[in-house]
Amino acid sequence: MRLVDTHVHINFDSFDIDRDEVACAWREAGVAHLVHSCVDPSEFPKIQAIAQRYPEVSMSVGLHPLDMDKWTGETAAQIASLAASEPKVVAIGEMGLDFFKADDKAVQKQAFLAQLEIAQLLNLPVIIHCRDAAEEMALLLDAFIESHGPVEGVMHCWTGTPDETQRFLDLGFFISFSGIVTFKSAAQVKASAQMVPSDRILIETDCPFLSPVPKRKEKRNQPAFVRHVAETVAELRGVPLAELAAQTTQNAQKLFQLPIELLSNG
Repeated sequence: MRLVDTHVHINFDSFDIDRDEVACAWREAGVAHLVHSCVDPSEFPKIQAIAQRYPEVSMSVGLHPLDMDKWTGETAAQIASLAASEPKVVAIGEMGLDFFKADDKAVQKQAFLAQLEIAQLLNLPVIIHCRDAAEEMALLLDAFIESHGPVEGVMHCWTGTPDETQRFLDLGFFISFSGIVTFKSAAQVKASAQMVPSDRILIETDCPFLSPVPKRKEKRNQPAFVRHVAETVAELRGVPLAELAAQTTQNAQKLFQLPIELLSNG
Protein backbone atom coordinates (compact mmCIF):
# COMPACT_ATOMS: atom_id res chain seq x y z
CA MET A 1 0.00 0.00 0.00
CA ARG A 2 1.29 3.44 -0.99
CA LEU A 3 0.22 6.82 0.34
CA VAL A 4 0.96 10.36 -0.80
CA ASP A 5 1.10 13.17 1.75
CA THR A 6 0.14 16.10 -0.46
CA HIS A 7 1.04 18.90 1.96
CA VAL A 8 4.00 19.01 4.33
CA HIS A 9 6.30 21.61 5.89
CA ILE A 10 9.28 19.51 6.98
CA ASN A 11 11.59 22.49 6.43
CA PHE A 12 10.40 23.89 9.77
CA ASP A 13 12.95 24.10 12.56
CA SER A 14 11.16 21.44 14.62
CA PHE A 15 12.43 18.83 12.13
CA ASP A 16 16.04 19.97 12.06
CA ILE A 17 17.15 17.59 14.82
CA ASP A 18 15.71 14.36 13.40
CA ARG A 19 14.65 14.80 9.77
CA ASP A 20 16.29 11.53 8.68
CA GLU A 21 14.43 9.62 11.40
CA VAL A 22 11.17 11.28 10.30
CA ALA A 23 11.90 10.13 6.75
CA CYS A 24 12.44 6.56 7.95
CA ALA A 25 9.10 6.73 9.75
CA TRP A 26 7.17 7.91 6.71
CA ARG A 27 8.74 5.20 4.58
CA GLU A 28 7.81 2.53 7.13
CA ALA A 29 4.23 3.89 7.15
CA GLY A 30 3.95 3.45 3.38
CA VAL A 31 4.26 7.11 2.39
CA ALA A 32 5.75 6.84 -1.09
CA HIS A 33 5.71 10.53 -2.01
CA LEU A 34 5.34 13.95 -0.40
CA VAL A 35 4.52 17.38 -1.81
CA HIS A 36 6.41 20.00 0.15
CA SER A 37 4.50 23.25 0.33
CA CYS A 38 6.07 26.71 0.53
CA VAL A 39 4.71 29.73 2.40
CA ASP A 40 7.41 32.23 1.38
CA PRO A 41 9.89 32.15 -1.53
CA SER A 42 12.71 32.71 0.98
CA GLU A 43 12.11 29.10 2.09
CA PHE A 44 12.92 27.79 -1.37
CA PRO A 45 16.64 26.97 -0.88
CA LYS A 46 15.96 24.88 2.23
CA ILE A 47 13.01 23.10 0.63
CA GLN A 48 15.11 22.48 -2.46
CA ALA A 49 17.87 20.92 -0.34
CA ILE A 50 15.28 18.66 1.34
CA ALA A 51 13.91 17.57 -2.04
CA GLN A 52 17.42 16.76 -3.19
CA ARG A 53 18.12 14.71 -0.04
CA TYR A 54 14.87 12.73 -0.22
CA PRO A 55 14.00 11.67 -3.81
CA GLU A 56 10.33 11.12 -2.93
CA VAL A 57 9.81 14.80 -2.09
CA SER A 58 8.39 17.19 -4.69
CA MET A 59 8.10 20.95 -4.17
CA SER A 60 5.90 23.97 -4.61
CA VAL A 61 6.70 27.69 -4.43
CA GLY A 62 4.41 30.56 -3.52
CA LEU A 63 3.43 33.14 -0.91
CA HIS A 64 0.92 32.39 1.86
CA PRO A 65 -1.91 34.90 2.36
CA LEU A 66 -0.79 35.55 5.94
CA ASP A 67 2.58 36.79 4.64
CA MET A 68 1.36 39.72 2.56
CA ASP A 69 3.86 42.02 4.26
CA LYS A 70 6.40 40.25 2.02
CA TRP A 71 4.49 40.86 -1.22
CA THR A 72 6.33 43.38 -3.40
CA GLY A 73 6.45 44.31 -7.05
CA GLU A 74 9.14 41.67 -7.56
CA THR A 75 7.52 38.75 -5.72
CA ALA A 76 5.54 37.38 -8.65
CA ALA A 77 8.59 37.37 -10.91
CA GLN A 78 10.61 35.68 -8.16
CA ILE A 79 8.03 32.91 -7.74
CA ALA A 80 7.83 32.37 -11.50
CA SER A 81 11.62 32.24 -11.83
CA LEU A 82 12.06 29.76 -8.99
CA ALA A 83 9.27 27.52 -10.29
CA ALA A 84 10.75 27.46 -13.78
CA SER A 85 14.26 26.78 -12.50
CA GLU A 86 13.61 23.56 -10.56
CA PRO A 87 12.20 20.38 -12.18
CA LYS A 88 10.94 19.13 -8.80
CA VAL A 89 8.47 22.03 -8.54
CA VAL A 90 5.02 20.55 -9.19
CA ALA A 91 2.74 23.38 -8.03
CA ILE A 92 2.41 27.06 -7.16
CA GLY A 93 1.53 27.70 -3.52
CA GLU A 94 0.53 27.61 -0.97
CA MET A 95 -1.44 30.69 -1.87
CA GLY A 96 -4.97 31.91 -1.31
CA LEU A 97 -7.12 33.98 1.02
CA ASP A 98 -7.26 34.06 4.83
CA PHE A 99 -9.86 36.49 6.15
CA PHE A 100 -9.91 35.14 9.73
CA LYS A 101 -8.15 38.22 11.06
CA ALA A 102 -7.44 40.08 7.83
CA ASP A 103 -7.22 43.80 7.22
CA ASP A 104 -5.35 43.34 3.93
CA LYS A 105 -7.99 41.71 1.75
CA ALA A 106 -7.13 43.76 -1.33
CA VAL A 107 -3.46 42.76 -1.24
CA GLN A 108 -4.36 39.12 -0.62
CA LYS A 109 -6.59 39.12 -3.70
CA GLN A 110 -3.90 40.83 -5.80
CA ALA A 111 -1.27 38.29 -4.78
CA PHE A 112 -3.67 35.39 -5.29
CA LEU A 113 -4.56 36.44 -8.84
CA ALA A 114 -0.92 37.05 -9.72
CA GLN A 115 0.00 33.56 -8.57
CA LEU A 116 -2.91 32.06 -10.52
CA GLU A 117 -1.47 33.70 -13.63
CA ILE A 118 1.97 32.23 -12.91
CA ALA A 119 0.50 28.75 -12.49
CA GLN A 120 -1.39 29.01 -15.74
CA LEU A 121 1.66 30.36 -17.57
CA LEU A 122 3.80 27.45 -16.34
CA ASN A 123 1.00 24.86 -16.65
CA LEU A 124 1.18 24.02 -12.95
CA PRO A 125 -1.63 23.35 -10.46
CA VAL A 126 -2.19 25.59 -7.44
CA ILE A 127 -2.27 24.72 -3.74
CA ILE A 128 -4.95 26.91 -2.17
CA HIS A 129 -5.29 27.99 1.45
CA CYS A 130 -8.80 29.27 2.17
CA ARG A 131 -9.93 30.34 5.64
CA ASP A 132 -13.15 32.27 6.25
CA ALA A 133 -13.06 33.28 2.59
CA ALA A 134 -14.94 30.60 0.63
CA GLU A 135 -17.40 32.98 -1.01
CA GLU A 136 -14.75 35.48 -2.10
CA MET A 137 -12.46 32.67 -3.22
CA ALA A 138 -15.13 31.04 -5.36
CA LEU A 139 -16.02 34.37 -6.98
CA LEU A 140 -12.37 35.14 -7.77
CA LEU A 141 -11.75 31.69 -9.22
CA ASP A 142 -14.94 31.80 -11.26
CA ALA A 143 -14.02 35.18 -12.74
CA PHE A 144 -10.43 34.09 -13.41
CA ILE A 145 -11.52 30.91 -15.18
CA GLU A 146 -14.04 32.90 -17.21
CA SER A 147 -11.40 35.37 -18.39
CA HIS A 148 -8.25 33.22 -18.51
CA GLY A 149 -9.43 29.64 -18.93
CA PRO A 150 -9.29 26.57 -16.67
CA VAL A 151 -6.94 26.29 -13.72
CA GLU A 152 -6.20 23.11 -11.80
CA GLY A 153 -5.49 22.81 -8.12
CA VAL A 154 -6.41 21.63 -4.65
CA MET A 155 -8.25 23.18 -1.74
CA HIS A 156 -5.81 22.08 0.94
CA CYS A 157 -6.55 21.26 4.59
CA TRP A 158 -10.20 21.67 3.70
CA THR A 159 -12.68 22.63 6.44
CA GLY A 160 -15.60 23.94 4.38
CA THR A 161 -19.24 22.94 4.47
CA PRO A 162 -20.63 20.42 1.99
CA ASP A 163 -22.19 23.28 0.00
CA GLU A 164 -18.84 25.08 -0.17
CA THR A 165 -17.15 21.82 -1.07
CA GLN A 166 -19.53 21.32 -3.99
CA ARG A 167 -18.85 24.82 -5.24
CA PHE A 168 -15.12 24.16 -5.55
CA LEU A 169 -15.73 20.74 -7.04
CA ASP A 170 -17.86 22.45 -9.68
CA LEU A 171 -14.89 24.70 -10.44
CA GLY A 172 -12.79 21.60 -11.10
CA PHE A 173 -10.73 21.48 -7.91
CA PHE A 174 -9.47 18.59 -5.84
CA ILE A 175 -10.26 18.57 -2.11
CA SER A 176 -7.61 17.54 0.43
CA PHE A 177 -8.31 16.44 3.98
CA SER A 178 -5.91 16.75 6.91
CA GLY A 179 -5.91 15.47 10.48
CA ILE A 180 -8.89 17.72 11.18
CA VAL A 181 -11.10 15.05 9.61
CA THR A 182 -10.20 12.75 12.53
CA PHE A 183 -11.44 15.22 15.19
CA LYS A 184 -14.73 14.42 16.92
CA SER A 185 -15.90 18.01 16.56
CA ALA A 186 -15.31 18.16 12.78
CA ALA A 187 -18.81 17.15 11.66
CA GLN A 188 -18.94 19.29 8.53
CA VAL A 189 -15.45 18.22 7.48
CA LYS A 190 -16.47 14.57 7.86
CA ALA A 191 -19.60 15.26 5.78
CA SER A 192 -17.49 16.84 3.06
CA ALA A 193 -15.08 13.89 3.09
CA GLN A 194 -18.02 11.58 2.43
CA MET A 195 -19.34 13.53 -0.58
CA VAL A 196 -16.19 14.27 -2.61
CA PRO A 197 -16.03 12.08 -5.74
CA SER A 198 -13.41 9.37 -5.56
CA ASP A 199 -11.37 10.91 -8.38
CA ARG A 200 -11.05 14.29 -6.62
CA ILE A 201 -10.06 13.42 -3.05
CA LEU A 202 -6.58 13.83 -1.56
CA ILE A 203 -5.04 13.40 1.90
CA GLU A 204 -2.36 15.35 3.75
CA THR A 205 -0.87 16.06 7.15
CA ASP A 206 -0.05 19.79 6.85
CA CYS A 207 2.70 18.84 9.30
CA PRO A 208 4.00 19.96 11.72
CA PHE A 209 0.45 21.17 12.44
CA LEU A 210 -2.80 19.33 13.18
CA SER A 211 -1.72 15.94 14.49
CA PRO A 212 -4.54 13.47 13.81
CA VAL A 213 -6.29 11.18 16.24
CA PRO A 214 -4.77 9.05 17.80
CA LYS A 215 -1.61 11.21 17.80
CA ARG A 216 -3.16 14.39 19.20
CA LYS A 217 -0.82 14.38 22.22
CA GLU A 218 2.15 14.66 19.88
CA LYS A 219 2.35 18.39 19.21
CA ARG A 220 4.52 17.90 16.14
CA ASN A 221 2.67 16.20 13.32
CA GLN A 222 4.73 14.27 10.76
CA PRO A 223 4.19 12.65 7.33
CA ALA A 224 3.94 9.11 8.73
CA PHE A 225 0.69 10.17 10.43
CA VAL A 226 -1.06 10.63 7.08
CA ARG A 227 -1.97 6.96 7.41
CA HIS A 228 -4.35 7.91 10.25
CA VAL A 229 -6.00 10.48 7.99
CA ALA A 230 -6.38 7.80 5.33
CA GLU A 231 -7.88 5.35 7.81
CA THR A 232 -10.49 7.85 8.96
CA VAL A 233 -11.43 8.94 5.44
CA ALA A 234 -11.71 5.31 4.32
CA GLU A 235 -13.98 4.55 7.28
CA LEU A 236 -16.17 7.59 6.58
CA ARG A 237 -16.53 6.58 2.95
CA GLY A 238 -17.12 2.90 3.71
CA VAL A 239 -14.22 1.63 1.60
CA PRO A 240 -11.17 -0.50 2.44
CA LEU A 241 -8.05 1.42 3.42
CA ALA A 242 -6.14 -0.08 0.50
CA GLU A 243 -8.74 1.22 -1.93
CA LEU A 244 -8.65 4.72 -0.44
CA ALA A 245 -4.84 4.70 -0.51
CA ALA A 246 -4.73 3.61 -4.15
CA GLN A 247 -7.30 6.19 -5.22
CA THR A 248 -5.72 9.14 -3.41
CA THR A 249 -2.29 8.15 -4.71
CA GLN A 250 -3.63 8.02 -8.25
CA ASN A 251 -5.30 11.41 -7.76
CA ALA A 252 -2.10 12.98 -6.43
CA GLN A 253 -0.12 11.55 -9.32
CA LYS A 254 -2.61 13.01 -11.79
CA LEU A 255 -2.85 16.49 -10.28
CA PHE A 256 0.84 17.01 -9.57
CA GLN A 257 2.20 14.87 -12.43
CA LEU A 258 4.17 12.74 -9.99
CA PRO A 259 6.28 9.76 -11.06
CA ILE A 260 4.08 7.16 -12.73
CA GLU A 261 5.75 4.37 -10.75
CA LEU A 262 3.73 5.56 -7.76
CA LEU A 263 0.79 3.72 -9.26
CA SER A 264 2.52 0.34 -9.18
CA ASN A 265 1.96 -1.98 -6.27
CA GLY A 266 4.42 -2.00 -3.43
